[in-house]
Amino acid sequence: MELLSSSSPYVITKKQPFASVSAMPDRTSNAIKGPEVVRAEDETVASMGDRMSDFSWDRRDSHIDFQGLIDEAKGATESELNMTVWEAIKLYPKAAAWSVLASTALIMEGYDLVVINSFYAFPAFTEKYGVRLPDGSYSITAPWQSGLSEGAVVGEMLGLMLTGIVCDRYGYRKTITAALIMVVCFIFVTFFSTNIKMLLAGEILCGIPWGVFQTITTAYAAEVSPIALRPLLTTYVNLCWVMGQFIGSGVLRSLVNRADQWAYKIPFAIQWMWPIPLLVGMVFAPESPWWLVRKGRLNEAERSLRRLTTKGDTSFDPQKTIAMMIHTNELEKQAGAGTSYWDCFRGSDLRRTEIACMAWGIQTLAGSGIMGGASQFFVQAGLEADKAFDLTMGQYALGAFGTVSAWALMLRFGRRTLYLVGLAAMFVALMLMGVLSIPGPDNVSAVWASGAMVLIYTFLYDVTVGPVCYCLVAEISSTRLRGKTIVLARNFYNITQIFNFVLTPRMLNPTAWAWRGKAGFFWAGACALCFLWSYFRLPEPKGKTYAELDVLFKRGVPARKFACTKADPFRGDTIEARQGSIVKVMSRDFEYNQSVVYAIEKT
Repeated sequence: MELLSSSSPYVITKKQPFASVSAMPDRTSNAIKGPEVVRAEDETVASMGDRMSDFSWDRRDSHIDFQGLIDEAKGATESELNMTVWEAIKLYPKAAAWSVLASTALIMEGYDLVVINSFYAFPAFTEKYGVRLPDGSYSITAPWQSGLSEGAVVGEMLGLMLTGIVCDRYGYRKTITAALIMVVCFIFVTFFSTNIKMLLAGEILCGIPWGVFQTITTAYAAEVSPIALRPLLTTYVNLCWVMGQFIGSGVLRSLVNRADQWAYKIPFAIQWMWPIPLLVGMVFAPESPWWLVRKGRLNEAERSLRRLTTKGDTSFDPQKTIAMMIHTNELEKQAGAGTSYWDCFRGSDLRRTEIACMAWGIQTLAGSGIMGGASQFFVQAGLEADKAFDLTMGQYALGAFGTVSAWALMLRFGRRTLYLVGLAAMFVALMLMGVLSIPGPDNVSAVWASGAMVLIYTFLYDVTVGPVCYCLVAEISSTRLRGKTIVLARNFYNITQIFNFVLTPRMLNPTAWAWRGKAGFFWAGACALCFLWSYFRLPEPKGKTYAELDVLFKRGVPARKFACTKADPFRGDTIEARQGSIVKVMSRDFEYNQSVVYAIEKT
């Protein structure tokens, strides 16, 4: 049987068949040196070769050459791995700009989170929506406070589940655009609400598009950026959250002494300043090329990629990058990665879903809810309410500085290291907070010191766990399940957040459990458990392409070995041989066939 041309420098010698591909001797170790090497299965490459006729792509050549596509994918992968941050910024400035534009929508959620929880102390708001107390004052009852605070969370959870389905069907651009239109409409409900029930309905409705922004912005950032920019653009989402809280605090600070209805209507109206300009921008935004590749729209994917990159850069070939996306998508198909929520809990994707959920849940489980108690600490220390409000704004500014600092630290140390160091430092801060609270509230100096530890904890959180989480959940999931994995992870976060909303007020409130700073002991214990999980289960995705991560997860590489293990998603140096309509894929050492194996040796 003649598979290779007579001019080929290879000859074929018949050998005994092996029971499986994994039983074949590995003679391709020269491709990657070192003992810790894992490779993709041969069947994956062969299966992709069999489906080449399914691809429709107007390339510069008249047809898609299988081996040419593999070589181009490998070249694009090497190019991304060797790309510096500055080179990535010069090549992908438009991708960075579009990602920043989309992520800015999340400012609205951080803004509303501060606003609605602060309204309970506004006399005009409580008089409008509260009940009259025996002393003549007005107050929002505890059940309604919980309902308003958690109403948006309920809407977000609904929006999250819808996002995973709608985004997979219609794409990122159309889903974000639709969510922006929805939020413009739903703000009218909160602004013109005549009673507390109508206000609650408005909060739930606004939560639906906010749930869309929580996940889709992170996924979009991960798919339009190269490896070097992934940590910067995905963690920018956390910065948007902090900016929203800072802006909300500033608006409330300026209205704290106002007694008319505009004290609460102005903050609601300000929410319109975000979605309208963002809507205009997103109408013209390019679609994610990864999503287009998954849909088989390769020509559109190439056009979208060209819109995301700098024109005229001779060192960049968009067709090679599209070839890399095709290869990664086919690799995941062969590994059994589907596109439904159920697929997130099958095979190696179950592990990826666990990691994404825990990475996001740790934000709450490690004690971040206690950051909201800073103002209460300062008031108990004798500070005036407006001054305590000013310090709270300083707390958010500290968080923004921490997020920006995390960019440089992630590029230098990676995600896993920063996560573990952050959890360890947060544990120490929480323990000190608890120890300083032992003297009791009568010791003003101890209360001040305990409040200062809240600020220190805030910085530690926002320089490590806070922003790094967004990068992790975007990178860990497979490309075919990224949207749905992020949805599940964010919903797990929302569940832990509800748990936090129930516990933290009772811990800090002097009329409830009155733990005050001693709550630090409880959260320190939870933080220690989070550290243990992270040490054994959290991998290091720094410097890995999505295809390399696919191989590492498929082969079950332990989390602690991810950083030192090299992955070869191309399974060595392959050559193509055709016999009729059959495509066979062979390494330079072996061809694998169901019935026979041929050794191919140089003449």
